[in-house]
Amino acid sequence: MAGAAFAGSRAWAAEDPWTTVYPQILKRIQPPKIASREFEITRFGAKSDGKTDCTEAFRKAIDEASRAGGGRVMVREGAFLTGAIHLKSNVNLVVQKNATLKFSPDPKLYPIVLTRFEGLELMNYSPFIYALDQQNIAITGGGTLDGQASGEHWWPWAGKRGAKPDDPNQRKARAALMEMAEKGVPVEQRKFGEGSWLRPMFIQPYRCTNVLMEDIMITNSPMYEMHPVLCRNVIARNVKVSSHGPNNDGCDPESSVDVLIDGCTFDTGDDCIAIKSGRNADGRRLHAPSENLIVQNCVMKDGHGGVTMGSECSGGIRNVFAQDCQMDSPNLNVALRFKNNAIRGGVIEHIYMRNVKAGQVAHAAIDVDFYYEEGEKGPFTPVVRDVEVLNLEVKKCEMPWSLRGFKNAPVRDIRLKGCTFSGAAKPPVAENVEGLKLDHVTVNGRPVTA
Repeated sequence: MAGAAFAGSRAWAAEDPWTTVYPQILKRIQPPKIASREFEITRFGAKSDGKTDCTEAFRKAIDEASRAGGGRVMVREGAFLTGAIHLKSNVNLVVQKNATLKFSPDPKLYPIVLTRFEGLELMNYSPFIYALDQQNIAITGGGTLDGQASGEHWWPWAGKRGAKPDDPNQRKARAALMEMAEKGVPVEQRKFGEGSWLRPMFIQPYRCTNVLMEDIMITNSPMYEMHPVLCRNVIARNVKVSSHGPNNDGCDPESSVDVLIDGCTFDTGDDCIAIKSGRNADGRRLHAPSENLIVQNCVMKDGHGGVTMGSECSGGIRNVFAQDCQMDSPNLNVALRFKNNAIRGGVIEHIYMRNVKAGQVAHAAIDVDFYYEEGEKGPFTPVVRDVEVLNLEVKKCEMPWSLRGFKNAPVRDIRLKGCTFSGAAKPPVAENVEGLKLDHVTVNGRPVTA
């Protein structure tokens, strides 16, 4: 992997990863090649009235396209109600500009499949759009994917957003899943679904290669919107996300390699982008890092973190490049965020950000937090090292940065250059940090040094 060339901060001094590693990653990431033959969804019985269940029509169209060697399943105009859509190799689901897929709130339309919930593998409700062990798949066309999640459907399962005190929720099942994972219960025996109240994801390719999500609008998701897991060569381009439910992360590449998130707009109820690699024992079991990821030309309108690493990071995260993004919201807590602790224990390294403008950030513009959730209460060593931020401009924030490591596990090699932090209400925080370097950094108009 390209990350092998950057074992520590000394390598950075000799080589600029933006001119060495970044171009190599970008060159490798290519859209899938899919045949142009078309399969009209209405030919398979789908109706555009927004009321007729079109689940079977989508299954038939995708099956026929697959048997033909691949092609484009066309959704041209109107509203189409459906349950789970399972993509197959060499199939492009094309939802055109005047079309909307409305996903039914009926859980029975989402069969039990291998999936991942908060970094843990399990058998649970199918994501709305799902693919397992496929290659060359795409969702494109300019149309809208409406999950129809609300205070009445899906969101109350989290125990909030419309939930009443006596409503069923995910707490018991979530705790049971975590216990199973820690005990090493085989994944096929981690059966959930009906009566467990664990929400499905929206789009989740699982162990897939060559994935494209482009020119679509995603709204009202039960949980994560785009969640590629154990995938390789993934592109999310010009996707607009508007969804403010619980855990409504915009794009969460997990244990995936060679990922490009380009020109997307995020208006979310949780992190805009959260890069993950599995939780605790399950992440260590799979030992599959997320690596070689590029985030560029994106707009973060709302969400907890702009670009976040973790907290599910036990498999490791490395080689992340973020550039030319705009962030601005009183609800956006952090521009660049790292969440780790002594239960996760993952290694997060070689993270590079440049030319990002943030209007307003509610907390620290840059946040490294080893005290997230369980904090020091665990036997594993959290690692964050080799982080470089160039030309970050922040108009307003609570504090410029908050870097909090442990005494026995300091945060290492954080470099800020050409960064401007205005309207900072509090001074920066650095606890248990080694190798903090500041070069032409100003806070409230005054230069600061490490």
